[in-house]
Amino acid sequence: PVPVNMTISSDQVLVSAKLFLDGPYDNGSQTMTDQLRAGGLISPSEPYTALGYTFVGGGGGTIQPAVLSTTGNNAIVDWVVVELRDKNNSALVLEGREALVQRDGDVVALDGTSPVSFALPADNYFVAVSHRNHLGCMRSSAIALSASTTVVDFTLPATSTFGTNARRTVNTRSTLWTGNALFDGVVKYAGSGNDRDRILSSVGGAVPTATLPGYHAEDVNLDGVVKYAGSGNDRDRVLQTIGGAVPTATRVQQLP
Repeated sequence: PVPVNMTISSDQVLVSAKLFLDGPYDNGSQTMTDQLRAGGLISPSEPYTALGYTFVGGGGGTIQPAVLSTTGNNAIVDWVVVELRDKNNSALVLEGREALVQRDGDVVALDGTSPVSFALPADNYFVAVSHRNHLGCMRSSAIALSASTTVVDFTLPATSTFGTNARRTVNTRSTLWTGNALFDGVVKYAGSGNDRDRILSSVGGAVPTATLPGYHAEDVNLDGVVKYAGSGNDRDRVLQTIGGAVPTATRVQQLP
């Protein structure tokens, strides 16, 4: 037999990101609600591939039911995506991983507790985070990552992010802007391809007070029900994100 030399890469960097989604964020407790989990609505499989997101090195992940049984501040709120981007070209995604975000903002691996692992060597990387109906964001500078867990906290206003007004500031915390029901990187209340119409059409289009329960992108406050009118409706959250005063205003995701 001919001997074959095989090299198994042990490259690994660990990231403990932290973020708040504005839709389910509660300013009083500085945590998010977990109504999707409590209602048994969170998809057991990552939802991003079906939405058209192309993973580099990740994708296709599933979670065990036990992961969704945790309650309290470590309860799972929803799926998110964490990306590591090239230190010399922040538009180049080197690896993207599906992950889970807890009520207290901790972003964890699919076991519900561990930091997110990337099969990349220790180096400097731009760290970006995304969500299926919130606008993603990225650190404004590359950060050194290694096999020792590094915390990247997007809930702190002091964490500098790429672009302009990439996050919403809520008193002493920052959140990711909600309202991107179309997952197209732009929150729009009026005009072609707006998110408000998407919410209306999802509840049937004819009766604005109709509702649609379930796990849907149009449920931008993540309470498990798509609502166009009435208390706790999703339409108002779209209007709030664009500024509230000028319906034709838009908010664009700040990612290169």
